[in-house]
Amino acid sequence: MKRRTFLKNTSLGSLALGIPAAAMSCAERSEENKVADAGPGGPVVLATWNVNNATKAAWDSLAAGSSALDAVEAGCKIEEADIKNSSVGKGGLPDRDGNVTLDACIMDHTGNCGSVVYLQNITHAITVARSVMEDTPHVMLAGKGAEMHALSIGLEAEDLLTPESKAAWEKWKETSQYKPIINIENHDTIGMLVMDKDGTLAGGCTTSGLAYKMQGRVGDSPIIGSGLFVDNEVGAAVATGLGEEVVKTVGSFLIVELMRQGKSPQEACEEAIRRIVEKPGSNYKDFQVGYIAMNKKGETGYYAIHKGFWATQYQGDENKNFESDFYNK
Repeated sequence: MKRRTFLKNTSLGSLALGIPAAAMSCAERSEENKVADAGPGGPVVLATWNVNNATKAAWDSLAAGSSALDAVEAGCKIEEADIKNSSVGKGGLPDRDGNVTLDACIMDHTGNCGSVVYLQNITHAITVARSVMEDTPHVMLAGKGAEMHALSIGLEAEDLLTPESKAAWEKWKETSQYKPIINIENHDTIGMLVMDKDGTLAGGCTTSGLAYKMQGRVGDSPIIGSGLFVDNEVGAAVATGLGEEVVKTVGSFLIVELMRQGKSPQEACEEAIRRIVEKPGSNYKDFQVGYIAMNKKGETGYYAIHKGFWATQYQGDENKNFESDFYNK
């Protein structure tokens, strides 16, 4: 059964045409390295963290004539299959009971989306999420049902707990104390935004979640509007870091709506971070959240709570890695 067709969003009129140029300040970026405007139609690939192989794969997909959605899937699959990346796909660090569980979502330019939560034994969660979007009447599948669907579309079951991740888990059990560690927990969880040459947007996010989490825990990454949101008339945003805090502010949707109101991607990311850190009683000094965003002009922005969050941008046949500015008040 193919999924139902969603209603198109109302036209934004002159507001969508008046999105200002991005304020692209980054601590380590010189003026000549700024990538401020791809111009209408892109193409551009933007991702969280230093994932040069993933952004290159997405760019190559675009260059071969594939869609923005195809490019997102191609890029995310690179990190899912990299067993050295301990927060995505195969090789991800397990929950406190030793289970590697994956969350992922994907969203296209029409507003269609799909996600999987608590998926086990399947490396490419992003592919399963896309199939949920395209081949079922649903938006989200969880647990055993998600795994069964993955097998039904031809993906193979395999043990995702590598010897390296198992050894790290065994060492953790010596204390069994869980505390988020800034820029360590969820590090390299990949969120990716792609604009093709025609200005079409798509996005995806895939992760194995917080290491040694409680069994059954799900963060922001598979939640449309929190971990990822795409509006082809405005722009797109994706999150990384402590998902519980992103969910509380519906961060990615917030950023897109701020861009709808006229803020640049950089300004929107900064405002979304302020919403987290300036809440009464916020313990933001104890965790990290970072955002990336892109508008319809191909302008990009990235911002985080703490120093040490990086983004990768592929454009013009070249990867560039940027350390984001961060909240510093």
